[in-house]
Amino acid sequence: MFETDTNTEHLFAHHPIRQFVESSPAEIKSVQPGDTVLSALRVLAENDLGVVVVLDGERLVGVMSERDYARKVILAGRRSENTTVGEIMSREVVTTYLGAKFGDCMRLMNQHHIRHLPVLDGDRLVRVISIMDVLREAVAHHEKVIGELERERMTVFNAAY
Repeated sequence: MFETDTNTEHLFAHHPIRQFVESSPAEIKSVQPGDTVLSALRVLAENDLGVVVVLDGERLVGVMSERDYARKVILAGRRSENTTVGEIMSREVVTTYLGAKFGDCMRLMNQHHIRHLPVLDGDRLVRVISIMDVLREAVAHHEKVIGELERERMTVFNAAY
């Protein structure tokens, strides 16, 4: 008979995002609202990013994505060297907090159709996680679980003989 485990942290969706953020710190690339779109594009290109956060001092005020650039600059016939980030950035930013679980983050990303999610500690931006970060963590977690199940199976199999 199996024991009932009431601790759900062994399930990937219940893993705290705090552990991921603290175990894999990443430098946050940012721009300011007054920067030109061209300079923000350089930050995106140099760092192989799809989104850059926009900070006013240390306060998150928006994000600028490749999609913002394509729709609000290129298709609008604007020039990236004459347009500021503040003019085209997305101001309604979906965020999460350090106490959130991976499942919460996945739900937010799916619900809002976003691939990048800023993580806040109070009002301070501590990380931007991407859907690729979530996918990598899920794969690593599932590989670990499969390995544990295989070891358990071999233990039971060997004990039976």
